[in-house]
Order: sequence, then C-alpha cells, then structure tokens
Amino acid sequence: MRIAINHMTETAQKHSGKKIARVELLIPETVSIILQNNKILVKGPKGDCERSFSERMSRVSQEDSKLIITSDKAGKKTKKLVKAKAAHIRNMIRGVQEGHHYTMKICSGHFPMNVSIVKDELVVKNFLGEKVPRIIKLKKGATVKVEGDKIVIESPNKEIAGQVSADIELLTKRANFDTRIFQDGIFIIEKDGKSVM
Repeated sequence: MRIAINHMTETAQKHSGKKIARVELLIPETVSIILQNNKILVKGPKGDCERSFSERMSRVSQEDSKLIITSDKAGKKTKKLVKAKAAHIRNMIRGVQEGHHYTMKICSGHFPMNVSIVKDELVVKNFLGEKVPRIIKLKKGATVKVEGDKIVIESPNKEIAGQVSADIELLTKRANFDTRIFQDGIFIIEKDGKSVM
C-alpha cells in the first residue's frame, strides 16, 4: 500500500516572500488524525498509534484530507527534519491501516527448542540443552503468535513491533559464540514483507 505524498522540492516553496519547507500527506478515508500540541494520534481499522514530536522547528496542520508538515526555514537540517517527521507519520498511517508485521524463525540445530507464549511472556525451553527456561516479558501494544518454527509479531506501531522482535532475538543471543557454527536461536527474517536474510 502506498500513501500519496507530494514531495517537497529541493528549492523549497516561497510563501509570503520567504522560503518554507513543506510536505503534504493525503489522509486515507479509513484513517482519522487528531493533533494535540506536539502529539499526533492516528486511528484506523487496525488500532491507534500515538507519537510525540519534541522538535519545534516544524509544525503539522490538517486541511480537509491533507496533513501538511511545514517549517518557515528551508535549510538542509530543517528539510531533513520535515522529511523525517513525514516518514514517521506515513508509518503510523500504514500501521493503523495494515499493521506492521515482523516474522522470526526458530532455529534449533543442536537441541529441539520449545517456544511458547504464556500470558504476556515468551518462554524458550531447552535452548542448547539449558535446564532453566529463558523468559522475556512482551511489550504491550504488539500481538505475538508462535506458528510452527516461526514467530509472527504484529502492531500498528512500527517501533513497538521492531522492539519486541529485537528483544526476542536478544533473548537467545550468546556472546563469544561463532554464529556460523552455533546457529541455534531466534532470528528476524522478514520486516513488513521484506526479507532481511
């Protein structure tokens, strides 16, 4: 799914005699956006997503079905900030429409590993023959499912989906072990449908 965007020109636009940096995002019909000071709340079919922006050099406004990110300054740093803010908001819109999906693979070459979800925790048993299970508390805001030798993480918030995936991967990481030989663990193989292998 592509979200329409009118990209800011490199020369920047002139407004009332001065240059400004500006990016416009089209808001899909199934999505509603609420602006509260430096907070943006995006609501859609897959849930809600909220984000605070601490930088004050750019501002966000809404006109009909458009979200407009602007800054009165058009320097290189400001252009990057405006484009970065637009990218974050695009991820939020995509998240509440489709959700962000991360897929992980359970690799157990030496010992059969057992992975399960117990309430709000992910439990890994018999990792490399360990008698004590490895347990991690799952971050709120993400849905985690174990499907055979794969773990699927879904969330409307891309940062939460990515952080949960990273936490699970770190759970089975072993320091000072050559991963070419000791390949047991849980690894991210897909991010939003794109392979990372």
